[in-house]
Amino acid sequence: MLGWIDEERSMGGHFSGIYRKVQLKPLQWVKVPKSNGEGEEERPTEALMVLKYGGVLTHAGRKQAEELGRYFRNDIYPGEGTGLLRLHSTYRHDLKIYSSDEGRVQMSAAAFAKGLLDLEGQLTPILVSLVSKDSSMLDGLANASVEIKEAKARLNDIITSGPKTSGSSEKPWMVDGGGLPPNASELMPKLVKLTKMVTEQVKLLAKYEDEELAETSSYDVIPPYDQAKALGKTNIDVDRIAAGLPCGSEGFLLMYVRWRKLERDLYNERKDRYDITQIPDVYDSCKYDRVHNSHLKLEDLDELFEVAKLLADGVIPNEYGINPKQKLKIGSKIARRLLGKILIDLRNTREEALSVADLKSSQDHDSAVNETGNEDTEYHPKLNNRSDHNLKKRGSFTSEKSTDQDDDEDKETKYRLDPKYANVRTPERHVRTRLYFTSESHIHSLMNVIRYCNLDESLHGEASLVCDNALDRMFRTKELDYMSHIVLRMFENTEVALEDPKRFRIEMTFSRGADLSSLEKNDKEASSWHQEHILPVMVPERLQEVGSHLTWDNMENMIHPFAMPAEDFPPPSTPQGFSGYFSKSALVLERLANLWPFHKYGNTNGK
Repeated sequence: MLGWIDEERSMGGHFSGIYRKVQLKPLQWVKVPKSNGEGEEERPTEALMVLKYGGVLTHAGRKQAEELGRYFRNDIYPGEGTGLLRLHSTYRHDLKIYSSDEGRVQMSAAAFAKGLLDLEGQLTPILVSLVSKDSSMLDGLANASVEIKEAKARLNDIITSGPKTSGSSEKPWMVDGGGLPPNASELMPKLVKLTKMVTEQVKLLAKYEDEELAETSSYDVIPPYDQAKALGKTNIDVDRIAAGLPCGSEGFLLMYVRWRKLERDLYNERKDRYDITQIPDVYDSCKYDRVHNSHLKLEDLDELFEVAKLLADGVIPNEYGINPKQKLKIGSKIARRLLGKILIDLRNTREEALSVADLKSSQDHDSAVNETGNEDTEYHPKLNNRSDHNLKKRGSFTSEKSTDQDDDEDKETKYRLDPKYANVRTPERHVRTRLYFTSESHIHSLMNVIRYCNLDESLHGEASLVCDNALDRMFRTKELDYMSHIVLRMFENTEVALEDPKRFRIEMTFSRGADLSSLEKNDKEASSWHQEHILPVMVPERLQEVGSHLTWDNMENMIHPFAMPAEDFPPPSTPQGFSGYFSKSALVLERLANLWPFHKYGNTNGK
């Protein structure tokens, strides 16, 4: 992914901040008697400790995330961009942002929020105040580790078994290993050869750098890495590039370690064995250097990129299942909790809209009765009580015990506008936004369930949620780059009855994220992207035919078998690491007020 930099911390430097991770992987087990004397249990006797540094946002990653946030504000929400800001500043925009445990993902979420809400300042306070970490929902592949291992083993057999036919041309995504190049076995030796050639070039550059460091102070050649400064970077290091150094905080020695590791892991000469799981890493490394280090003019890098892309386009999607049914099984295990939360979000939105419509209908009825002079003065309190009863009767969208597990029981109503005092024409207007920032594995898994859920036996005969045209387009667009995103929007048609299934329509769109193909163009815009090392993020495209109508009932029926039920979600809890900021509601409001530029829109009337 182009939005972050991998760094080998074994070469020295700092191992601190939200980008660090320590993993313990058991290697050997032994059976011992249980403490209660009933049978035996396994305990680890040997473990591998992995210290992982996940990388930081590049200047390009930050700009891409902020720009996508601005696009959402101006284009995804109905009305002009300032309309969303007005809604947000008057408590009519219910926004919550969740992130996985990865530091670079959290900072991407903060950068997106900055663009979405037109905030100013550094990302750290935005992250602390607005982004909630939910590792149980957005991290990890443990639930599907066995199935993923089986898929990779089968994928390895397909690649190493020699040339093969491309399979069905009508629906190529239904074929085992669909998307793999037919000559994959011939491309592997070429990939290894080109990787060695690039590594040798970087080795020479690292040797030259090492000689320079021996002759002079290291700080005269490469400035010390400043993590705080790196977090605030929005522009490329012009001076480093002019001096012929790698972009960012990476030196030639670190760059060599990166390539040397890929060369070593990709092919074992002693065993004459390829490791296909390294193909995505080789491709990512090629892509990063083509975008950020093109000024180094590494020979053979472009050719290596083309070979790696052919293989990666086939390998990456198939690592999460080599056919649709296996993709569905793996996807439902990885994204089960996320799917359940999405259904909860949509259900909450629907229930709230119905409750507001119910309340508005009651108020309209009350007004009509008053005009006829048949209403007594004691009716208003009764109306309010009846409306409150209707909210509870519909499942209470404010009851977080059965819906949104991250809110207090009455939090949603506490900060809503009082129509009697609101200086807006539409105080009942309310937009609910839930944003989830996670890894590529979760995006693949979520998309696979959405695409192939109709193949489950319990839904036999149902049409896919995604039209054939979109299925084909997604099959041919295999790479999910930085800022890939899926957008689910619920629209309400107030012209139909409350009980009509067509009252609520679901629209799904999808974007593959950063568009690497833009670098191949020769126009002025592409030249600017080259200079700034930034790629444009593709706008989302529809997954349904124009004019089609996906109802909420149909959506819930199709996704429900693969989602975690609402009753299985744990009780509400303050996210770990944020207790100091989320324990008191008043403090949350105070911090948001300090972040929010109210002075820009505070005097706007109406809307």
